[in-house]
Amino acid sequence: MKKIISAAALLFLSSLAQAAIQGQEVTYTANGTTLKGYLEYDDAITHNHPAVLVVHEWWGLDDYARKRAKMLAGLGYTALAVDMYGEGRQAHHPDEASRYSGELKKNLPLAKKRFEAALNFLQKQENVDPKNIAALGYCFGGSVALEMARQGEDLKGVASFHGGLATEHPAQRGKVKAQIISFTGTADPMIPAEQVTAFKREMENAGVNYKTVTFPEAKHSFTNPEADDYGRKFNLPLAYDAQADKASWKETERFLAEIFKAR
Repeated sequence: MKKIISAAALLFLSSLAQAAIQGQEVTYTANGTTLKGYLEYDDAITHNHPAVLVVHEWWGLDDYARKRAKMLAGLGYTALAVDMYGEGRQAHHPDEASRYSGELKKNLPLAKKRFEAALNFLQKQENVDPKNIAALGYCFGGSVALEMARQGEDLKGVASFHGGLATEHPAQRGKVKAQIISFTGTADPMIPAEQVTAFKREMENAGVNYKTVTFPEAKHSFTNPEADDYGRKFNLPLAYDAQADKASWKETERFLAEIFKAR
């Protein structure tokens, strides 16, 4: 009997060892531009399940966005870190980042096409439930995710981390499908309190299911451990805040569980 149990246990452990979080570089296109994303998933999940898009900071699709995708895969979601700049471009200086992000901020139709290309690619992945997709965005990516929600993209939810809340295209009543949560810091000069207040007014006027979370004394890019280095190198008001990072991620775990529970 002991030998039988032992053999069964070994078989079970072997199956666990074979199942793992998988990550791979992927490509898809929008308007003839090659977009280079990064897909993370748990290959032990063989049933249809929710998935999440991760929209990068203004530096482009880097290891930080990939890390967040991996964290989401660990929660049981398939995650795609998207490439909004095209060809996998990354910025190495604020001037470069401002130029890349500015191209899309001035061209919402182009940003929308690139976002939708990522959304369509994710929806077609094996075992992904195409009707249960959310988007997380960081910094520039948070602004992008919010704009896509305002545009009525078919998303269950959107979470913005230190993303700009101002817009030239305010949400319209009945158009926003996503539930929204935003995380900002009170010491972030890029997202002042007046912007948060205006965002709340916008969401309420449009009848959006939303929540804003602010962290005292947190600066811009507070979820990124490399923010301090960027801040020092380029004299920018950036700083990592471990407490705000941890708290916002816990809240995001709850948020995702809530928006996907009725699937």
